[in-house]
Amino acid sequence: MRAKEATARIKINHLLDDAGWRFFDDNDGPANIVLEPNVKITEQSIEVLGEDYENTKNGFIDFLLLDRDGKPLIVLEAKSEDKNPLSAKEQARRYARSQNARFIILSNGNIHYLWDLKQGNPAVITKFPGPDDIVNHYAFKPDAKRLANEPVGDDYIALTQLLGYASEAAWKNEAEKPAFIEKHGLRFLRDYQKRAVERVQEEAEKGATRFLFEMATGTGKTLTSAAVIKLFLKTQNAKRVLFLVDRLELEDQANKAFKALLKNDFTSVIYKERRDDWRKADIVVTTVQSLLFNDKYKRLFSPTDFDLVISDEAHRSIGGNSRAVFEYFVGYKLGLTATPKDYLKKSKSLTTQRDPRETERRMMLDTYRTFGCETGDPTFRYSLLDGVKQGYLINPYVIDARTGVTTQLLSDEGYIVETIDENGNEVEETYGGRDFEKKFFAEGTNEVFCKALLKHGLRDPITNEFGKTLVFTVSQNHAAKIAQILNVMADQLWPGRYNSDFAMQVTSHVDTAQKMTINFANNNLRGHSPFMPDYRTSKARICITVGMMTTGYDCPDLLNLAMMRPIFSPSDFVQMKGRGTRKHNFISEMFDPEQKASIGEKQKTVFRLFDFFANCEFFEEKFKYDEELPVPKPKPVPLANPGGFSTPTAKAYESFEPDQIVYQSEKQIGEEGMRIDRELFQKFESLARDDKQLAAYVEAQNWEAATRRVIEGLFDKPDDYFNLEKLRRASGVDRRISIRELIEKAFGFIPKFRSKAELIDDEFQKFLLDQKPEEGDRISQIRYFFEAYLSDARVRTIIDAGHLGDLNVNPTFTTRDLRDVPEKWRTLIPEYIKDYVPLNSFL
Repeated sequence: MRAKEATARIKINHLLDDAGWRFFDDNDGPANIVLEPNVKITEQSIEVLGEDYENTKNGFIDFLLLDRDGKPLIVLEAKSEDKNPLSAKEQARRYARSQNARFIILSNGNIHYLWDLKQGNPAVITKFPGPDDIVNHYAFKPDAKRLANEPVGDDYIALTQLLGYASEAAWKNEAEKPAFIEKHGLRFLRDYQKRAVERVQEEAEKGATRFLFEMATGTGKTLTSAAVIKLFLKTQNAKRVLFLVDRLELEDQANKAFKALLKNDFTSVIYKERRDDWRKADIVVTTVQSLLFNDKYKRLFSPTDFDLVISDEAHRSIGGNSRAVFEYFVGYKLGLTATPKDYLKKSKSLTTQRDPRETERRMMLDTYRTFGCETGDPTFRYSLLDGVKQGYLINPYVIDARTGVTTQLLSDEGYIVETIDENGNEVEETYGGRDFEKKFFAEGTNEVFCKALLKHGLRDPITNEFGKTLVFTVSQNHAAKIAQILNVMADQLWPGRYNSDFAMQVTSHVDTAQKMTINFANNNLRGHSPFMPDYRTSKARICITVGMMTTGYDCPDLLNLAMMRPIFSPSDFVQMKGRGTRKHNFISEMFDPEQKASIGEKQKTVFRLFDFFANCEFFEEKFKYDEELPVPKPKPVPLANPGGFSTPTAKAYESFEPDQIVYQSEKQIGEEGMRIDRELFQKFESLARDDKQLAAYVEAQNWEAATRRVIEGLFDKPDDYFNLEKLRRASGVDRRISIRELIEKAFGFIPKFRSKAELIDDEFQKFLLDQKPEEGDRISQIRYFFEAYLSDARVRTIIDAGHLGDLNVNPTFTTRDLRDVPEKWRTLIPEYIKDYVPLNSFL
């Protein structure tokens, strides 16, 4: 007897029993399993088949699962434990077609695949679907072609919110349109959001069933998700959608959003609130943790209950045990993340799991694999740089403030304390940035942090009270300290105004923390501010947290962020600073129409990022994105992040010394963004250098072939990943760049891209060498005309058309400027530029 084959059949037998399939007639109904060759497999009957358990004279032993009318529903192909069940895929397909069965289960007793022959490939399942589950799923007939052909315009969501909006008189009147949109809460897809949906359509038509959106915080992942949900439900490529989040406050936030956007066509519920009738809903929102508890997802759901599963903050909600929930359901899968994949090299040693960067790198790579993006290219990407360039997001105004204590903690030497040990000997203890509020405590330093924040933080533009703020701290105990200090200071600054409601600790130790995050976003934490009765803003002005409000938290009217802790993870840093990048119109919170009109627009155009531990400098200048991680050593070593040296055995130490700010710098982050946001371009360079065919063309100086190789081999894999414009923005250059320049930069022929001003200077020097103008006293006027004609399309059009009078109203180069140019050069310079200068580089 072959034990592995027998054991596999026993396990399969139990799985069928558990799912409600019947080998014999009983009170629940007639038998709905047929065995080939009509043998039931039990512990007692294994010996019937003897040694040749795997094969019979009719071939492999199949289970044929029937519907209520006795017609085939599922072919179950069984293999022995030591064989991959996918090896029987083609045989099972032939058999299923011969029986007119749409579904196949492939199993070796340990791993099981459910295969819908009308959709995609076999998908891993951990539980067999029951008779009712599969019958319900049988009515579901996805059609990728129908999904791909669905028109998705910018009003795709608005049409669900108000079908006839375009025929309304207020919509047609431009003056009334903004109020009409606000009244009905109409949401229109931005171009990049529409493109994300189109990418799903394109990939689904090619057969893809898994998709990943990498979209920066504040770019509207929930709105984009709503459009994808509508797309699948409307085209009947999903009958029900599961939206997974990893925190309770995000559960409520997502459900409210889906109701506001889709309620006229589809129903959305939170699972825990509708445990008994969730099946009536089109969209079910829940936390991963809720389904994991006591394996609820296995006990209460079938693998076929949801045809589209969306994982918000995917790298978190599918990590560890959460993966089991995500993979349990078959069908389409969409992951959402605001965290770009790290570009860390893989370490040679497994022991580097202790390093947080290695853990993060593996987690992010695993996320990309899960969604079919093994190359690291998501289905669609829209970065913070993209959002800032196109005017949808805001870069921070960074205030780097370091105290005497933190300067020492962050130094290579660390903060050194001389103490007496238990034997009476003098010893030195060394503390680094990692030790702050863990082993090293300094109340004076915390007070300086809070004082600097209150002094330099932005104010609400309507009431002039302190702007809404998030503070990130080391621990829950640290959060409690900071909240207390801020409330004491607020009472001194604004006596009787807040009564300890100014700053609130929002951590898991606080019973109502989840509700507090929602109220803060809704401007109702501790009630409404009394500063102005008709203006809705939260009485509580500052929330102090550790990790609760770092990801997915939508509070666009935040004006200040404070990092009162060292940060070691690139993704944590990106997420934290991302809380402030959303734009906001403060006047939208005003109730009185007359006051609204008199005050006018009050747009959020900046937010302040208070960095007390040099985190921005670290990720901009010091963090080694490509470092091969070393094996940690037991003795003290320089940390690969802020904080200098630290002695692992150092005792807790509390400093009672007063502290003060000893260094402060301020910097507005420009359109070029931070280095951590520019890693996209470095990824392209690395990919280009690794392309052997491209390298061969470059070595042979065959630039035409090299250019063609980049276009065909590296660009648009998938669409909207690498392309010339995205790489130009990522590089921070202020002009168009050519593909040849990209290649030259990647292979080291040029150290950097020259700016528009540098190129103009180069071209003018060539002009001087070639034309040798004799009017030495008029060179500056000649250059000004040369530059204006080269870089200003309006000036170029006016000169070429001969409409010189139009220069009178031109803001840059005027008629007077043209008169200052020697007459012959007014004609010769345009001719020279047309003949010798590539204009595309200056557009």
